[in-house]
Amino acid sequence: MTSRPPARLRSAVLAATVLAAVACKGGPDSAPGPETGAALDRGAVVRAGTSVKRLALVFTGGSFADGGEHIRGVLRDEGVKAGFFFTGDFYRTPEFAGLIRGLASDGHYLGPHSDRHLLYCDWDDRSKTLVGHDEFRSDLEANFAEMARFGVAREPGHLFIPPYEWYNDDIAAWTREMGLTLFNFTPGTSSNADYTTPSMPAYLDSRTIYDRILAYEKTDPHGLNGFLLLVHIGADPERTDKFYLLLGDLVRELKSRGYAFVRVDALVRR
Repeated sequence: MTSRPPARLRSAVLAATVLAAVACKGGPDSAPGPETGAALDRGAVVRAGTSVKRLALVFTGGSFADGGEHIRGVLRDEGVKAGFFFTGDFYRTPEFAGLIRGLASDGHYLGPHSDRHLLYCDWDDRSKTLVGHDEFRSDLEANFAEMARFGVAREPGHLFIPPYEWYNDDIAAWTREMGLTLFNFTPGTSSNADYTTPSMPAYLDSRTIYDRILAYEKTDPHGLNGFLLLVHIGADPERTDKFYLLLGDLVRELKSRGYAFVRVDALVRR
């Protein structure tokens, strides 16, 4: 999720996160991946193998980039490479151009998040696809065209995280057809709630999110092994409590617990 959706969509996103957490823990929609402990959900990688204490940071962006330079500095200081997935609208925003070039020069992975941040499938009936095949393909191709302006070449198996982190079997199949790799965040920590604002019923302050991540690390039998931890590169100005300001503390704490941070493409394999 990159920009704040309407209230109904926001409620559905959080509800979907709960459902995804159940699936990731072994529900009917999960399936074993190629590596021990890896998990798929509806054709998307949602967790890598759990045999090694490594995880990846994933950042998405659409409308806001207020945390960009802070995040970039933390990653540079901590020697961490991450994945950044932006909409075409984000890549087109002149004010974000310097940040994007900086992330690319720092060696981070850059990928698509759809050109116009489309809603792919119905919130109440996930099997109901709301976009056509050609619309999906054209939108994603436009996203890659914007990336190319920054020297980001499309590669076989290029990673793609869906808008709103919401997709279905049709989207997974069409993504494979384009030679791309669909993935999503690993559910359970509430890190993706860092976009919420105080006016939302589901608002979570940054300290609560931080504590939930560390609590999950202790309660999951595999800790955060193979985790795809999603954080937003910016948030609505209404949210003055920015989670990205705790990123440095989080990275250092997880390092002290023995975790290695790897670039997302090194974690997600077809």
